[in-house]
Amino acid sequence: MVTLRVLTTDDWPLWRTLRLAALTDAPSAFKVRLAAWDKGEEGRWHARLELPGAYHVAALVNGRAVGMASGLPGAADIRELRSVWVSSEARGRGIGNRLITAIETWALGSGGAALKLAVLPGNEPAIAFYRRNGFIATGEPGDVLPDGTTREQVMVKPLPRA
Repeated sequence: MVTLRVLTTDDWPLWRTLRLAALTDAPSAFKVRLAAWDKGEEGRWHARLELPGAYHVAALVNGRAVGMASGLPGAADIRELRSVWVSSEARGRGIGNRLITAIETWALGSGGAALKLAVLPGNEPAIAFYRRNGFIATGEPGDVLPDGTTREQVMVKPLPRA
């Protein structure tokens, strides 16, 4: 049984477990590397969960953490989708879709008109997943990656207004 759990600052150990698992399982899917977070102290994990206006969700299967996603406030009425990950053994069950839906619901509830994300170029499975969830490439340049020349691919999904 899949359940989603909204994370609070008290859930920092769970967030730490998920983040480290994501960076270990799919290092090429994230701009940040495991070494940058692996030795993070408790305060650093709290800080991520304490970002003003942010929303963090964990996916659990029979009580075991298997996925995560975050929503962050952006400029004006844009919200950002970040840190989406589902463990390799839990993929293909719709968990990623449920995580994105949870972030979309939060984004709408917080006044968002669109949900924006950045994905590493060449991560075709993630790009295809985001397209299936209604995201389109914007053509705008994303952040420069550590190689100094490659940029993230920016995608956006307009959110329906009631």
